[in-house]
Amino acid sequence: MFGYQGKILRVNLTTGKISEEKIDEKFAKKWLGTRGFGIYYLLKEMDPKVDPFSPENKLIFATGPLTGTTAPTGGRYMVITKSPLTGYIAMANSGGFFGAELKFAGWDAIIFEGKADHPVYLYINDDQVELRDASHVWGKVVSETEKILTEEVGDKRVQIASIGPAGENLVRFAAVMNNGHRAAGRGGVGAVMGSKNLKAVVVRGHKRVEIADRQKFTSVVKEKIEKLKKDPVAGGGLPNYGTAVLVNIINSNGLYPTRNFQESQFEYAEEQSGEAMRAKYLKRNKPCFACPIGCGRVNVLPTLGETEGPEYESIWALGAHLGINDLASIIEANHLCDEYGLDTISTGGTLATAMELYERGLIKPEDIGDAPPLRFGNTEVLHYYIEKLTFREGFGDILAEGGYRLAEKFNGVEYFMGVKKQELPAYDPRGAEGHGLGYATNNRGGCHIKQYMISPEILGYPYKMDPHDISDEKVKMVILFQDLTALIDAAGLCLFTTFGLGADDYRDLLNAALGWDFTTEEYLKIGERIWNAERLFNLKAGLDPLKEDTLPKRLLEEPVKSGPNKGHVVRLKEMLPRYYKFRGWTEDGKIPEEKIKELGLEEFA
Repeated sequence: MFGYQGKILRVNLTTGKISEEKIDEKFAKKWLGTRGFGIYYLLKEMDPKVDPFSPENKLIFATGPLTGTTAPTGGRYMVITKSPLTGYIAMANSGGFFGAELKFAGWDAIIFEGKADHPVYLYINDDQVELRDASHVWGKVVSETEKILTEEVGDKRVQIASIGPAGENLVRFAAVMNNGHRAAGRGGVGAVMGSKNLKAVVVRGHKRVEIADRQKFTSVVKEKIEKLKKDPVAGGGLPNYGTAVLVNIINSNGLYPTRNFQESQFEYAEEQSGEAMRAKYLKRNKPCFACPIGCGRVNVLPTLGETEGPEYESIWALGAHLGINDLASIIEANHLCDEYGLDTISTGGTLATAMELYERGLIKPEDIGDAPPLRFGNTEVLHYYIEKLTFREGFGDILAEGGYRLAEKFNGVEYFMGVKKQELPAYDPRGAEGHGLGYATNNRGGCHIKQYMISPEILGYPYKMDPHDISDEKVKMVILFQDLTALIDAAGLCLFTTFGLGADDYRDLLNAALGWDFTTEEYLKIGERIWNAERLFNLKAGLDPLKEDTLPKRLLEEPVKSGPNKGHVVRLKEMLPRYYKFRGWTEDGKIPEEKIKELGLEEFA
């Protein structure tokens, strides 16, 4: 099998048993990698109704066939499990170098099951695999964990994926971290890892990924890298300013959510933009494995020294979303989230929910005691509450449950800006209605990445669409983006390659590497299969589509007050029935038998 190592590692943390399983090309052609492998094993081996924190939940680290190759951005891996935040599928993507190293060690994926009776870490050195005691690093922040374990195994080239104290304390939006600042961030995958007493995965590999036609693959890779370098976003904006190049763009277009989506433009956006960060704090770029784009930022602060990030979502979540304008404090807060192992989007979203509840009098001063008041613009809130929620101290114990449960406790669910209990990211869909449809139908809840409709609606990729068009073409574009994203994830590539590459380019890369002769449509069918399999998992887990494929009331009923999108709401009710229809689903959002059969999902029906 070209592109694959053909092996999956299974680790039973309860018994300590470690075993190896083979995968064949037939399986690979159906599921491709990462999300595909993950959802297959979850559906096949697990009751979707299990408690996410129970030993019965599985935690899967999976690579794609292009992970560990020279394909542009070929370093991605994913963590797949049942989310403790949403109760549905979680598939969190990360870059850096961990995914490639896992592949070099000879493994396409790791399936963790059960729960260890004390803290452990998994050590992999090619075919040598063992569980080791991690009591001495339990409680340590991410950078300390990486330092101690690197020294312990005596090899500076190991790659480590670990959790910080947030994952250990089962914060429902804890992340899995690698390379210090790279996060498999969303859905609480780090909390599931903590629930299993698994502190880290330490990997060293010495093998290569075999390619079907190396000469042809090298030529295709070179061609695609040239396309990316010529693209104004992939070859210009992202290398120069990181993802924070979007701050000014999104703000000027009037969809930069401010003070918990109460406004859609932030008056101080320019002061915390990628341009401002480059001028004040940037030391250098830091690309992930095999990445020609290099959007990662290494910044230097007098108070902190050298750190990485923050990227666009984090600047917004810890800044405009909270009404905070202090770039240095935002960078420090981002650093703290990385050290503790927190998803910055959900951290900011939870704090924004708390601030609005407080300002509306639903959370009272006596509820928080002598802690800093939860007011928009109060910079004190950042570091204080990030620490408290990480260690579940005082009011932080409630915040650690996420914004939805917080709002529910204080009778203010309408002020929670999220979908399926997951906090929304940095785009107000009242300014990009296709993006809003994407939020509402996303398998992992409030998420922008799995159908980045900002590309056509704001940035003009693959072509410019009116952000307030809700035609059939727009609805079909959302579906195409969802299926294409599933394909790109499964391949092991970064979504930023879509700034420059199209579906045919991914076909070329995969066919050259794997020796297949799939058409673009056949690859997109894999993406459609993955999307539907994840939907099937959610339905089995208890998803009620007509109640949960929706958006916060504010975005549906409260028009934007000012700016380019003044007067607009998301017309979801007009788009959702057509989305179901074009997906081939029933009117109530279920997957009918004929679609199950078409996609070869009968064994899970």
